[in-house]
Amino acid sequence: MAQTRRPRRGSRAGTRSGTPRPAPKPPAADGPLVTLDIERVAHGGVFVAHHEGRVVFVADAIPGERVVARVVDQSKDRFWRAETVEVLEASPDRRPHIWAEASVERPPERRAGGAEFGHIHTARQRTLKAEVLVDALARFGGVERDVVVEPVEAALAPGVDLDAGTGWRTRVRLHVGADGSVGPYAARSHTVIPVASVPLAVRALAELAPLADRFAGARAIDLVAPSVGDAALVVVDDDRMPRGPRPTIVERVGDRDFTLDRDGFWQVHRGAAATLTAAVHDLVDGDRFDPRAANHDLYGGVGLLAAAVGDRFGDTVRITSVEADARATEHAGANLADWVGARAVTGRVDRYLDELATSAGPADLARLADATVVLDPPRSGAGRAVVDRLAEVRPRQLVYVACDPVALARDVGLLRAHGYELEALRAFDLFPNTHHVEAVVRLRAIV
Repeated sequence: MAQTRRPRRGSRAGTRSGTPRPAPKPPAADGPLVTLDIERVAHGGVFVAHHEGRVVFVADAIPGERVVARVVDQSKDRFWRAETVEVLEASPDRRPHIWAEASVERPPERRAGGAEFGHIHTARQRTLKAEVLVDALARFGGVERDVVVEPVEAALAPGVDLDAGTGWRTRVRLHVGADGSVGPYAARSHTVIPVASVPLAVRALAELAPLADRFAGARAIDLVAPSVGDAALVVVDDDRMPRGPRPTIVERVGDRDFTLDRDGFWQVHRGAAATLTAAVHDLVDGDRFDPRAANHDLYGGVGLLAAAVGDRFGDTVRITSVEADARATEHAGANLADWVGARAVTGRVDRYLDELATSAGPADLARLADATVVLDPPRSGAGRAVVDRLAEVRPRQLVYVACDPVALARDVGLLRAHGYELEALRAFDLFPNTHHVEAVVRLRAIV
């Protein structure tokens, strides 16, 4: 075990992290009680019901159930938000919550957050996530497509209970309350909830978690379990950057090692990096791939997906990884050293593409038009500015890795308006017992 006192940075600059948001208000404990019939799932881990003609978004329910819910937010004219407090008619897909401190038996303001689907059987969780993705693609992307959310293969996730959806998190943040106690935040608030276990964590972190200890004056406790080496406990004191060298770790994917900062971005599920490597490897259309073209890995982090491309097509592949975090870019350069045509560039993706589009000569534009571009943007997606620039340089195919269905669907819609066609899609359950889902799609430029 390693224990140090230093802050944790956001996941990776320009990608998974963003501007800090104001602390959410705790749920109201005195709102009206309403009886609701739950109709369907909505994006964000909540479910849709109606009460006297008004939409109500309900937490901790399942479609087909009848529940009593407490309205906790009536601030919007068009909809309310509510928390289930009693299940009158349970779905056959309901199970005892995998985390006792998040159970519907507890008052909503005392439920641990971070496992909002933990009361639902795992197979049903995946169908609900598929419904959200199907709905988003239809509404925002203009695409009708069936979706199957695939579990992580057992061989890629040793130690993970795939049936229960537990034991998969290799990074855990525990917050510290005013009294020094540690725990997760309550759902949709910044109230620290003491807990007796962390069931989503890999075993090494579950054993390391200091759930009964006090950390007066600290802000948070970060637990990190790399695939190579020992797990670490990091006490986060403040937001100041540390002096001196930053600790690094090694993550192994197949036979390849990736070095990164211990507080840098890496996929959280034990099997996620290998799963996404295989998906990108498979979804790149080999008939359209030109190893000499100006291939790119945008939002490239420490080079995971660029390496997936390189491992498939050989050590002469030309590929540029673009990442806003300078430390991640430094690691990417070293991690991609096997490929003579690989390079890592530090820069915001939108600004990099602006410069690329305005400075490229005829030969450069031809190499870009023949290119394959992999992109793995933050939860907010690539957005219009990046999509417009990509469409301007018009790479032959795009492989888009997304962790938010609505952001993905919006960008698919933007790309379709620029003449790109969605050809292939795979979705993976990389966040069991939460509402999150990962998707990988391939789009091709229509000539």
